[in-house]
Amino acid sequence: MDVRLVALATALLGVTAAVLYYQQELTLSHYDAKGHLVVARRIFDSLRPGWWQIGAVWLPLPHLLNMLPVQIDWLYRTGLSAVAMSIACFSATATTIWWWIRRSTGSRIAAAAGTLVFATQPDVLYLQSTPMTEPLLMACTTLGVALIWRWVIEVMDAHDRTTTHAANAKDVADDAETAERERRIARIGRWAGIAFAAAVLTRYEAWPITAAALSLSVLVMIAMGAPIVGSFKRGFSIAIFPIVAILAFLILSRATVGSWLVTGGFYIPDNPDYHRPFKALGSVWWALRQLNGTLTVSIATGAALICLVIALVRRVHRPLLIAAALTASAALPAFAFYNGHPFRIRYMVTLTVATAVCGGLGIGLLPRIARVAVAVLLAIVTLGETPPFPRTSPMLAEAQWDKPRSHERQKVTACLRAQYDGAPILASMGSLAHYMQETSHAGFNLRDYIHEGLGQIWTSSLEMGARHHAGWVLIEEQAEGGDELAKLRDANPAFLAGFTRLCEGGGVALYKRDTASRASLQKRTWNVAPSE
Repeated sequence: MDVRLVALATALLGVTAAVLYYQQELTLSHYDAKGHLVVARRIFDSLRPGWWQIGAVWLPLPHLLNMLPVQIDWLYRTGLSAVAMSIACFSATATTIWWWIRRSTGSRIAAAAGTLVFATQPDVLYLQSTPMTEPLLMACTTLGVALIWRWVIEVMDAHDRTTTHAANAKDVADDAETAERERRIARIGRWAGIAFAAAVLTRYEAWPITAAALSLSVLVMIAMGAPIVGSFKRGFSIAIFPIVAILAFLILSRATVGSWLVTGGFYIPDNPDYHRPFKALGSVWWALRQLNGTLTVSIATGAALICLVIALVRRVHRPLLIAAALTASAALPAFAFYNGHPFRIRYMVTLTVATAVCGGLGIGLLPRIARVAVAVLLAIVTLGETPPFPRTSPMLAEAQWDKPRSHERQKVTACLRAQYDGAPILASMGSLAHYMQETSHAGFNLRDYIHEGLGQIWTSSLEMGARHHAGWVLIEEQAEGGDELAKLRDANPAFLAGFTRLCEGGGVALYKRDTASRASLQKRTWNVAPSE
């Protein structure tokens, strides 16, 4: 019953937050929120629809889940189908946190404190009110790590029972019980593997989390006395799920964008943490405190250290070491900042899960009086430092960076709509996906655009000039120093030969083809593979 009440309460909280942010017109204020809708929509809405439209820098699962709902224009323009998925993931994450702390420590107040840290965090509440992919990541990784914790307990319980029984005839009656126990272990392991497979197809932060969880599970089993070879075999039975998922994605990436894994080319390395590993880690730690509050993070960290010590000392609590895998989500932003990726505080929001889980587990292992005192203190500090619906927060501020430019781009949309004749529009989806989604409010579809997902059509447009296929060109001139088309225009004046600059706004310039051959550029649909 506790779990159902938590699920219901957090779902209602999630819906409330989504409605509030929708009323404030913040649902799609982040440019990536619009970009995710575009990638999901373009699988069917494209000059060349098909599976090759899935391939991108982003991992595919969120777009596959939303590809059918966003074919409905209203859902595509509002993003509400993706928001509904985010709310469900938010509730699932909060419920898993409650279940995990309550099940492992037996403490409701510790479970309440840990769940409160996550469920009332304003930046988490904002992200679950958008089409962003972090909510799905948090749900899958939290569930996967929690299940593998439970799986290790079941494995070690079976191991302990086996080693304490003599292998003689009177134990034959236990065969049925042993078989049932192994089926239960396999079932939990299978669900953990599926959760990790979904996670690694959602966001790259899941890759180090999954690796850490699987590694810790094997090490914990060995430390608790399980056979080394048997522990690795059991671990591999779960690892095979995310391994296959990652291999499938790499093959898809190779087939669609020509690279096994896209790791660069979409940002300028201007981060001051560039090639400074300790500063990159410091930026992650600073962001965590900015998001959750210094006192909240301090109390949760202290509780987590208590959990670590107790887990190392007491064999019965040793599986709780697996919870540390959730902190591995810090590895990706630290690595990205080290390589010069622009600082984005959004990348550290997922660490709220680790703060909530590890802090709650530590509190639950304290003596009763101390447990109640620390839990109440954590709840008061959390609500005081990061109230659930503030006027602003780090993530809210970051999400609105593009809002002024979005209003300015409306001039370009009005200009395009007034003169549009149906000829294809050449634009880079890598830089203007968010603007493509904005133009849907003016009646434009993705099949009106020539973009990177069209393979040879895009390539020939770059090599032979925009007039080869397009009647219009949209160029991002400011963000990241200008997009690929801006750089090509500046390096090769012939690229826009026959085009006239018509208008600009919000960093975007619109060019119109002005030759007599416009009649030959009637809108077409290409149904060929991207390699042709």
